[in-house]
Amino acid sequence: MGKTIRRLVFAVNGERYELPEVDPSTTLLEFLRTRTPYKGAKLGCGEGGCGACVVLLSRYDPITEQVTEFSASSCLTLLCSINFHSVTTTEGLGNSKDGFHPIHQRVSGFHASQCGFCTPGMCMSLFSAVVNADKTDRPEPPNGFSKLTVSEAVKAISGNLCRCTGYRPIVDTCKSFAADVDLEDLGLNSFWKKGDKNVNVSRLPHYSSGGICTFPEFLKSEIKSISDVPGDSGLTATGGGYWYRPDSVEDLYKLLNSEAFSESSVKMVVGNTSTGVYKDQDLYDKYVDLRGIPELSVVKSDREGIEIGAAVTISRAIEVLKAENECTLHSNGKLVFNKIADHMNKVASPFVRNTASVGGNLIMAQRNPFASDIATILLAAGATLRIKMASERLSLTLEEFLERPPCDYKTLLLSVYIPCWSSACNSPLKKGNVDSIAATETNLLFETYRAAPRPLGNAVAYLNSAFLAQTSLDKESGSLVLDNLNLAFGAYGTDHAIRARKVENFLKGKPVTASSLLEALKLLKETIVVKKGTAHPAYRSSLAVSFLFDFLRPFANGLAEPGKAVHIDGSSSASVAEYPNGKLNGRVDISPNKTSKNMDIDFSDMNLSSRQDVEIREENYPIGEPTQKVGAANQASGEAVYVDDIPAPENCLYGAFIYSTRPLAHVRGIKFGSSLASQKIVSVVSVNDIPKGGENVGASFVFGSESLFAGSLTEYAGQPLGVVIAETQRHANMAAKQAIVDYGTENLEPPILSVEDAVERCSYFDVPSMFSPKQIGDFSKGMAEADQTILSAEVKLDSQYFFYMETQAALAVPDEDNCMVVYSSNQGPEVTQNVIGRCLGIPFHNVRVITRRVGGGFGGKFFKASIVSTACAVAAHKLRRPVRMYVDRKTDMIMAGGRHPMKVGYSVGFKSDGKITALHLDLLINAGIVADLSPLIPREIIGALKKYNWGALSLDIKVCKTNLSSKTAMRAPGTTQGSFIAEAIIEHVASTLSLDTNSVRKRNLHTFESLALFYGDSAGEAPEYTLPSIFDNLALSPSYQQRGEVIRHFNSINKWKKRGISCVPIMYQVAPRPAAGTVSVLNDGSVVVEVGGIEIGQGLWTRVRQMAAFALGQLWDDGSEKFLERVRVIQADTLSLTQGGFTGGSTTSQSSCEAVRLSCSILVDRLRPLKDRLQEQNGVVSWDYLITQANMESVHLSANAYWVPDLKSKEYLNYGAAASEVELDLLTGAATILRTDLVYDCGQSLNPAVDLGQVEGAFVQGIGFFMYEEYLTNSDGLVVTDGTWTYKIPTVDTIPKQFNVELLNKKHNQNRVLSSKASGEPPLLLAASVHCAIREAIRAARADLLSCGGPDNSPFTFQLEVPATMPVIKELCGLDNVEKYLEALSAH
Repeated sequence: MGKTIRRLVFAVNGERYELPEVDPSTTLLEFLRTRTPYKGAKLGCGEGGCGACVVLLSRYDPITEQVTEFSASSCLTLLCSINFHSVTTTEGLGNSKDGFHPIHQRVSGFHASQCGFCTPGMCMSLFSAVVNADKTDRPEPPNGFSKLTVSEAVKAISGNLCRCTGYRPIVDTCKSFAADVDLEDLGLNSFWKKGDKNVNVSRLPHYSSGGICTFPEFLKSEIKSISDVPGDSGLTATGGGYWYRPDSVEDLYKLLNSEAFSESSVKMVVGNTSTGVYKDQDLYDKYVDLRGIPELSVVKSDREGIEIGAAVTISRAIEVLKAENECTLHSNGKLVFNKIADHMNKVASPFVRNTASVGGNLIMAQRNPFASDIATILLAAGATLRIKMASERLSLTLEEFLERPPCDYKTLLLSVYIPCWSSACNSPLKKGNVDSIAATETNLLFETYRAAPRPLGNAVAYLNSAFLAQTSLDKESGSLVLDNLNLAFGAYGTDHAIRARKVENFLKGKPVTASSLLEALKLLKETIVVKKGTAHPAYRSSLAVSFLFDFLRPFANGLAEPGKAVHIDGSSSASVAEYPNGKLNGRVDISPNKTSKNMDIDFSDMNLSSRQDVEIREENYPIGEPTQKVGAANQASGEAVYVDDIPAPENCLYGAFIYSTRPLAHVRGIKFGSSLASQKIVSVVSVNDIPKGGENVGASFVFGSESLFAGSLTEYAGQPLGVVIAETQRHANMAAKQAIVDYGTENLEPPILSVEDAVERCSYFDVPSMFSPKQIGDFSKGMAEADQTILSAEVKLDSQYFFYMETQAALAVPDEDNCMVVYSSNQGPEVTQNVIGRCLGIPFHNVRVITRRVGGGFGGKFFKASIVSTACAVAAHKLRRPVRMYVDRKTDMIMAGGRHPMKVGYSVGFKSDGKITALHLDLLINAGIVADLSPLIPREIIGALKKYNWGALSLDIKVCKTNLSSKTAMRAPGTTQGSFIAEAIIEHVASTLSLDTNSVRKRNLHTFESLALFYGDSAGEAPEYTLPSIFDNLALSPSYQQRGEVIRHFNSINKWKKRGISCVPIMYQVAPRPAAGTVSVLNDGSVVVEVGGIEIGQGLWTRVRQMAAFALGQLWDDGSEKFLERVRVIQADTLSLTQGGFTGGSTTSQSSCEAVRLSCSILVDRLRPLKDRLQEQNGVVSWDYLITQANMESVHLSANAYWVPDLKSKEYLNYGAAASEVELDLLTGAATILRTDLVYDCGQSLNPAVDLGQVEGAFVQGIGFFMYEEYLTNSDGLVVTDGTWTYKIPTVDTIPKQFNVELLNKKHNQNRVLSSKASGEPPLLLAASVHCAIREAIRAARADLLSCGGPDNSPFTFQLEVPATMPVIKELCGLDNVEKYLEALSAH
């Protein structure tokens, strides 16, 4: 039954680990983070969906003496599965002590790390790609480069998520290692300056292949020395479970049939990646590793086909299929294998494909309604399977396998067989017909499709399909006849992939015409029946029609697009199979004739381009310099410490929330199901454990408080009911799932779940008059002056989740004298200190909250972080032991709240030239259950909306109280929605008047006089108002006009692709807040700076450090002393620095800098007399000598200041504009951002690199809001988009193909901090330019559709929802656009 050893041996970063005991449910990530010093790999999702946990795994083959390296998700990889493997984490590449790796150095030098939480995973994904490229037989690259291509380098991080940077600087880092890169195309960096001559690789940190040993020699020797190959051994594990590794199918079944397995919960394991999809609901006591069975890892091929063992990884299967593509004699075999491999490359991400097995994917598809791509494409390819059941072996077609009842764990999938297709009619290639191919050959075509939110994968498809067709030429008619068809569809809300048999039978033997194709598509819609409850059912059905139409269109006469040339390259080696209308060997070329360079877009190529125009000013050195972000290299190397990286104190316990799943209900009680996980519970903390004298408070704000725990009544789905305490975080999380809550609804009214419900029940929060936006002008008079009006139009905007890469985290440690020390990932430590003190009933000075850095916040770690920290503190207080919580991604998403949803009604009056005379808004804001900061949101909405001169502005605003999680201030709160609402109104007016939208925008931009009327003192002085010139330089430039002409031409010659372009201006009002700072000079002359602001990735420490160096440097008029390297900014500590405030609103860095400048000025004033005296005595005086003398003369070398903005600097406006160009695929609704040009007025930038990163990152986060991020709830208001599988933030393949950013670095206002302006939030609003460009492209599509008999309403006036996802776009372009097109053709 497999050999048994009682040890687990492996290496981590060259260090040997031997474990005699291990809990088999332990993941590699958990081990690394809890039992080694290596904390670089992070837990971001626990699903293999974010890449934060990526490491490099290496295994050694003692027979071939070859080492195989591959990236892997350590959060999914079980520790017992890596016996005799070597693990390399980012710390293993380099560190601050021994020297950083070139990847770390380039990440820092290209400004590619902000919060830094995702950075180690990015580094390891890139390193894996570099290592494997360098092992290929490609030509040796130039010195300093790897063998990677640019496209491969960018694709290396296609599965990694980043919420901060916008990916562009990470892309440049990756490209810098590619042999085919043009270094001058790379963006802003610290290795050379723009315009430098002789830019070459020698300016970069040097890279050479083989610099890192990924598999230590001692482990190779150990493998060679043991008599049994370790891969064939079994491991008996402890900790309540057992790990088995049988070495044959027979041994496996002996195990499964043994008495030990009779009453066990058993998990069969290959890569364990299924856990990322279907989460374990309890612990298992038996794990069986199938990789030791040779039969499951078989790879066999001959001229009839390929057999792939069920345990073969997807990545290995791709390699095999590509290899067979190269060596298979028959071209059609190449075609099928190549297309399967290409499609598999879009399944999950590289680090998941490297461990996920082909068989595991198919088993998931058979047992569950899993949206498998592999099942669909293999179904079309005619694959067969070998399976082993308890008493027999069976050979089944994949279709038969999928239709069987769900397999139990005793059913074993052995292998998959993919036939090699010939052109012989109706059959794959068989030995008996090889010699007769030439006589019977017909044409064969195989194509696969998927429509998913992300082009490169790492996203479940809305629908996938694969089609195989064999055709012959009817000599009489000259038409192609379909002799054989395999049509497979999956992922559309069905139990499993299917063959569309009725459609196949209908089309067989027929030539393809418009009318026959139309009938086939109607039959297909009857076949594709979407299961009830599946999102976007009509869209999925439409996709099936689109894909089959696209596949069959080339076979039909008269369906080629106008302007498309049909060309078959007779000299091509691929032309053995001659496909009509331009399809060669499965590659679909549906591009039109190229009419301009701008149209030559290869969407499969990841060679993204960018340009950064940044002016660097040196008069306030080092202020204004694009210095590297403080700690960026440490973030890359994994040495930067986040809350969950702090070593666990002795006797530390772990907590996980139990939350309500009902919106309004009595909580009668909580019990736990009988399970292995429930046995791990140490305690449960609830409202009853709040100390006497304490309050049930978890968060506190100006407008009220939020309870820590629900008592006998839960008021919203997601409300904390209690905390489960266990010995590990994994056990706490699993135990919390076992909670069974008894709810009751007697004597309760129905919950309020929408703003409409709130209006009906008059459920509102008050908005204090000081925060209520004021009306402007006389609305009635303005409407009377209008030539036309639009009455009672409507816009709806949904929520957005923060998706910080580091979820909520806290560690509470009881201290002496009834004190509590809390380490918290937090944007407002002082607020958290106050809340914990109130909850525990102790003085605030007994609570110390420490925050070093935060792995992304975006507003979500202000009030929401207090709840987690306070829960930990209550638990620690009760148990008198340290308690920590690292909230799992699902719980975080359910509890977090997010951006405010809203419903907007508007009536607007306007002149015939587009000048608006009056606007009235009816605004319903969904605030959730508590006020939080919601009463401030109306002011922010209207502040951004006022970027246009509306003439008269009338408002009716209601902040609605609902039974949902409270919404809070998410990056650019209210302003994001307000600016978009303004654009929706402008575009509605323009479409009503049939005017160019930019002309209407331009006509309604403010003069300085109207700006002062709408914004008062915030308008500043006339020279500061740069928006009109910014907008003109973008929207009215000859380049923009030329691009418009190119787009119009493109649209005229393309039926199924449309492009659009739009330019959007923004105006963003900010208000600097008071800030505290302390600067201390130590005996050696080094400088310590403390501020209340928190480093959350926005570069606060970097700018503060520069300011301290600048301000202290004022002692030397000639600038001879350089202070930057002397300055260190330290963590925030609520007992060290008071009145620290909170971090948010885009001005914390500026305010902190000014507090530091004032503190330094105090020190300079103290030191200047001494320096002058010493200079008179000794001539030149160094800083070190000055500080030595100051200590001897008892000069106080620590100063603090509390900066309060004066009236002149209290509020100001930020300006910018962006022009974006998109391309839509009308068959799928997919939108590609071809280009964005963004101009932003930064004032005088404190650090252009930091500001540039903020601008790009904010813009891409805005793309997520406007295009991708669907925030969905069930009928009880419980969030259901609760992980990386369902909630899609932008990835590297979704950012603009060309991304150009210009920062205006102008010195306008001396009253601000060295004339600087905010950059963290305003650029997010500019992402609306993408949404508006999509609207323009949709208009072009609807104009075409009108000629085909639809839509019924106006083609130019419509509301485009936010986010404008693929289903939304497709619906507006016509879910039946293919049918309408074919009907129009048939009618002729």
